[in-house]
Amino acid sequence: MNDPDLPLETRTALPDALRVLLETYPRASWEHDPGFEGLLRFWLDRHLMFRRIVNQMRADTEKFLDHNLSAKFYTAHLARYGGMFVQELHGHHTIEDDHYFPKLIHLDARLSRGFEILDKDHHAIDGHLNAFVERANAVLQNRDDTTKMIQPADAFLRQLGQLKTLLNRHLIDEEELVVPVVLKYGAPDI
Repeated sequence: MNDPDLPLETRTALPDALRVLLETYPRASWEHDPGFEGLLRFWLDRHLMFRRIVNQMRADTEKFLDHNLSAKFYTAHLARYGGMFVQELHGHHTIEDDHYFPKLIHLDARLSRGFEILDKDHHAIDGHLNAFVERANAVLQNRDDTTKMIQPADAFLRQLGQLKTLLNRHLIDEEELVVPVVLKYGAPDI
């Protein structure tokens, strides 16, 4: 965490200076705050959805590799959940970058660097999503031969584990920056 750019791949948390509002608005109190309903609940539900989809794809891949899930069922789920995951995550990041963050960044100047870091995360995640798509497509391209699917599915599982770790780091940091800002200042017409 000594790197001044705080890249997603090596970051273990945001610096304490960017988590200053988290002391006043700790995670355990969020749902009890009157400002939590509406936008914040919806936004955090989207984050939960991304986590659930990744976990489902991971569980399906493990079951397939353990011969507890048919290739037909596995590839159908992978195509469905993988496509939804990529499309929804891109849309989510676009809304954050184009609408939410530009308005939230001005509410507390102490935290502007945090929003810059989150924006860089989105670009880093795009690269990992490209690798995700390549690995998922390698599995799907072999759907007619279960034996040929094993190696690509194993590579996909490893890549998915890495993506899960990075996405979770990003989501935690984003939540710990954004939620306290909105709870303190309100949501400025987003």
